[in-house]
Parts: sequence; structure tokens; C-alpha cells
Amino acid sequence: MMVEDTIFKPTAYMLPTSHYDNKRSQHAIDFIQNLKHTKGEWFNKPFILLDWQLEIIKNIFGVIKDDGYRQFTTAYVEIAKKQGKTEIGAALALYMLTADGERGAEIYSCAADRAQASLIYQVAVDMISLCPALKKRLKVVASQKRIVYPAMNSFYQVLSSEAYSKHGINPHAVLFDETHVANREMFNVMLHGAADARRQPLNFLITTAGNDMHSIGYEIHQKAVDILEGKKIDKSFYPTIYAADENDDWTLPSVWAKANPSIGITVAEEKLQIACENARQNPADENLFKQLRLCIWVKQSVRWMPMHVWDECDFNIDIDLLKGRECYGGLDLSSTTDITAFVLVFPPRTSDEKYIVLPYFWIPDDNLKLRVRRDHVPYDVWEKQGFIKTTEGNVVHYGFIETFIEELGTKYNIKEIAFDRWGAVQMVQNLDGMGFKVIPFGQGYKDMSPSSKELMKLTLEKKIAHGGNPVLRWMMDNIFIKQDPAGNIKPDKEKSTEKIDGAVALIMALDRSIRNQGSGGSVYDERGILVL
Repeated sequence: MMVEDTIFKPTAYMLPTSHYDNKRSQHAIDFIQNLKHTKGEWFNKPFILLDWQLEIIKNIFGVIKDDGYRQFTTAYVEIAKKQGKTEIGAALALYMLTADGERGAEIYSCAADRAQASLIYQVAVDMISLCPALKKRLKVVASQKRIVYPAMNSFYQVLSSEAYSKHGINPHAVLFDETHVANREMFNVMLHGAADARRQPLNFLITTAGNDMHSIGYEIHQKAVDILEGKKIDKSFYPTIYAADENDDWTLPSVWAKANPSIGITVAEEKLQIACENARQNPADENLFKQLRLCIWVKQSVRWMPMHVWDECDFNIDIDLLKGRECYGGLDLSSTTDITAFVLVFPPRTSDEKYIVLPYFWIPDDNLKLRVRRDHVPYDVWEKQGFIKTTEGNVVHYGFIETFIEELGTKYNIKEIAFDRWGAVQMVQNLDGMGFKVIPFGQGYKDMSPSSKELMKLTLEKKIAHGGNPVLRWMMDNIFIKQDPAGNIKPDKEKSTEKIDGAVALIMALDRSIRNQGSGGSVYDERGILVL
């Protein structure tokens, strides 16, 4: 079946020396559309490419360099679940194996685990069974999850991160499914395996969004975003992202369509409506709906702090009225090249008052711009607004911070400063020498759980005032909470995808404030530890 190409506009990423070859792209389109669907209501029906699939195939196979080889060697497709991504992957595997003219071709489908990696393979096997021409030419070795094309001495093999060869691979095509959970080592081995050995290899990466911003999957996602936004240039990389915006109203069908170009075809709008209603009723399902159905990268599987509730505690703080008042500090030093946070908490003097929070942050001046580019966080804007202070050099100058805290001590009655006992010993000794009472504070469940739960309670009851500090808000939004079998909780720095130093400092300061409330007794002693 021929497809009309007069309306096709080649990608903006085409090199000036490249051209669009309709015959080359049509060859791939015709091959795929002679295959059959393998499941459900579509079983045994021709694989007619949908518009979004057609655009990808045309660009991958139709954009040709002046040397006659394809321009794009890596195609990245990020799209919601149930859009037909497995089927297009299987079709491409069969095309690269049998119709791309490559002798000795090695085709691999890869994923984080063998079951996921086998999905594309199994659809390919089913497609072969429904296509007499392929069934005659290909040999399926089910025990090895391998398809052999003897005429060209080529094969298609399933690989997973549990078992793959690091040496000797020479891929002509790699189909990497769900790259958001990819194994970094395997990903690098597979995608660089054909760097010099093949003239026009294809790495086809297709995935939904993920929730791990430290993963290789997120790095590739960010590269695709940067290319789409013109921040990076890689003319061998073809990016396609179907996703809702993070600030969109995720309950609207018009927003669903952004990430679901196959809506009404491979996925019914009714199904999305049901999933959306479930997400409305369950915060845990909300993140899953955003990640899997709207292709939005979420910061963690379950967000701890409801940010709309946190924002409702943006009460005005009159700093002048705080002079001379008792307060408690929390100090999280982190590393010398990172953010240092110091938070003061002023306990209420009457039942009508709120806990008042004053946060302070420092970052090395020399790496400020680098961190803005690397982390995509507006440290420079916050610095100009006065919410972050810089210290000279490429590491945090602890002496500067010590002097700053000493000056704060002349304004406020700082009763105690809690610090991570694994922090900088010298700075703690210096603060002690200035007359401050410094208290070591563990980062385990025993120390962190009571005040973490208290912070949530005070926020829900609007009994805390933070003044809307954007740095602290960002850090509160980054928190991932770890829970033990007894129900104790603590911030998990490993799982929290971005910085949470200010939140940790707040929790420590709040703990000391609560424990010393009243006549020296602890509120925890009076009513016990909260269980939320």
C-alpha cells in the first residue's frame, strides 16, 4: 500500500548536505505495512502505520546524507503506554534483519529484564507466522529467543541486563525497550557496539517516562529535550517526545491527547477516563497516571509533601518582630562543592501563633553557572533574588558561613543548633567556640521520624509559616520518604532525585524546637510520637 508523501516535511534536524529520499522511506513503509497485527481486535489485519509512526519511519529511513547513508543512527521515541510501541519495534526488527540489505546483520532487542526484552521478540515471531514470505525465509529458535535469516547470515537476538556479552557484538540495529529503566552498562555497550563497524546502524530507543532522574534513561530523555529545544546539537540523533507538560491540567482529555497520539485507536478514551478517576482518588495513582499515561517524568513514585498544602503556609513573616526571640537551628553541610543549608525555627509563644521558618542557603560562586546548566535549576535567579548566597571559590567557604551564623546570633536567641553527626567536625567546633550549643543529630529513623511526622502535621494544619522561600519549596518538593516496618519515616537522600538539604535542616531544627518547647520538656513526652 503506497502512502502519499506530498504533505511530508522532513525534520528540522536534517543536515544541509542531506536530502529526503522518498524511495528509501517508502521501501520501509511498504515492508511494515505488509506485516499483520498479532493481537486482539487487530489480529491478522494489515499493519497500517499511524500518523505518528509514519513520521518517525519517514525520517529514520528517508533522510539521507550526501554519502548515501542514513543521517540518523539513533531514534528516541518517548510515548505513553498502549500506543503500539511494541508493534513498531517488532516491525523494525524484522525490517533491519531482512530488508535493509546488510549482510551479517546482528539485530538485538534489549531491556532491563528478559521478560521485557522478549516482548518485541514475541510480537516479531507472531508477525512471521502471519507472513508466508517471512515464514519461508526465517528460522525461529525459540529456546534461544533468536530468529535467523540464513540467506544473509543474519540474526535477531533477545538480550537483557541479566545476561549479555560485553565483547564481540557488532549490532546493525538495537531496539531498546523502556530505556527509563535501562541498565547503564548494558546501554553503553549496546549503543556503542556498532560505532565503527557499521555504516548506517540504527539504535531505536522507545520508552515511557520514568521516575529516576539519576538514570541513564533520564540522561537520554534530557538530551532529547535539549535537542528539541535547540540547546544541544547531534545530527545523528532523532528525538520524538509525546508528553503532557508538567503544569498541564492532567484531568483534561485535551491534555491526554498530547501523550497519546493513538487515542481512540489503540487506547480508548474511556480507559484513560477510568485511570484518571482512580488517580484523582489516590495520590500514589496520580504519579503513575502522569508517568505512564501522560509521559511526564515524576520525581518519585509517591510524593511525600503535598505542595499545594505547603504553598498554603506561605504566610507573611515580619523579620523585625523576630529580633531577640528564641529559635533553634538545623545545619546540613552536605559536600564542600554543593549546597549548604541552615534553617532557623521559631517556636510559637501562644496557641494562636505558628512555627516560623527562616532558611539560608550557600553555594560556591565559581560553579554556580555550571550547576545551572547541569542541573537545570535556577540557582542564578535565586542568587539575584537573595534566596541563595554565594561564597568565593569553587567550594563552600565554611568560615563565611560561621561568621554569618555568628551575626544571626546577635539578632536572634539561637538556643541550639542541630547538625548531622557525620558533618564537618571543624565547623561544629568553631560554632561551639562562638558560644553556640551544638547538638549532633542522627539521620536514621530514631531521630528523623518524630519531627518529619510533626512537620507534615503542622503543614496540614497550617501551623507553620515559611514565607514562600522558593529554594526551600524546591527542596520540599524533592523529598522521597523511606519507611520502616514499624511506620517510622525519614527523608531518603538516595531516592530523592534532587537536593533536600534545606528540608533536612528544617526537620532537625523543628525537632530541637519541639523537644525544648515550654519549660524544657518535650512535646513528644506529653503526647507521644505521631503516627500519620
